[in-house]
Amino acid sequence: MASESSSKKRIGLLAAWGRFPIVVAEALKRDGHEVYCLGVKRHCDPAIRELVDDFEWLGAARLGGAIRYFNRHGVTQATMAGKFHKAEIYRPWAWFRYTPDAVFLRAFYKHFVTSRADRKDDTLLGVLVDTFAQGGVEFLPATDFAPELLVGEGLIAGREPSVSERADIEFGWRLAKEMGRLDVGQSVCVKDRAPLAVEAIEGTDVCIQRAGQLCPRGGFTVVKVAKPRQDMRFDVPTIGVRTLRTMAAAGGRLLAVEAGRTILLDEPDVCSTADRLGVTVVALQGAEEDAPRSTAA
Repeated sequence: MASESSSKKRIGLLAAWGRFPIVVAEALKRDGHEVYCLGVKRHCDPAIRELVDDFEWLGAARLGGAIRYFNRHGVTQATMAGKFHKAEIYRPWAWFRYTPDAVFLRAFYKHFVTSRADRKDDTLLGVLVDTFAQGGVEFLPATDFAPELLVGEGLIAGREPSVSERADIEFGWRLAKEMGRLDVGQSVCVKDRAPLAVEAIEGTDVCIQRAGQLCPRGGFTVVKVAKPRQDMRFDVPTIGVRTLRTMAAAGGRLLAVEAGRTILLDEPDVCSTADRLGVTVVALQGAEEDAPRSTAA
């Protein structure tokens, strides 16, 4: 839950792609916060403007402008929600499209100019929140303000997994945890304890679609977990109705996620959609040794 010092005050929201920023904005307003929102251009849903107290569009590389916006409105604590399509930085003329400002260039000089430092997700997001902190804005996990979004352990929708499916979950869990440890991705698709697709820069949906292309008979399992040292301020695993629709279209039949460390958006809609599409969703408790624990028989 939000700390006493952060309750009922001005909170900044850095909103990127997907429904998650909308859900976070709604939660913040329900709790009585004033919400000052920066929407990342070409990512953020414009509908969020109707939910917040103040809104401005933000170029993804206008870091100095973002800090000044929060400073101008007296915001000292903020949270981020939504996905940034990292593949965008590898498109032709990306520098001209995003026109980075001086603060961004100083912060990410080693990553994007000299390439002396890596561009892994945790590295870049860590630099981002550190730069905001230097500008007087502390980033907190979105789940501090909406802890109810973290999925609880158990069967969420569908039937109990079969013995073979549980074997696929365990195999995929260990594989996904290792990919997370390497900061590659959080999702894997497996069938008969064979990896079909591993998420990297493309994101979960495209990973699932690729698995469907490689396994046209379908029936595969998707495992999505938190990284072993997950920073809950950013890049927290998130599932929703879109994930299930992508799975059903590709032939996926079972989704296993990590309880207490995965965000579940619009749970009633997820349950009804899963039942309609014939997709099973189960949340299992993780362990230090990276094997899922289940209390089910």
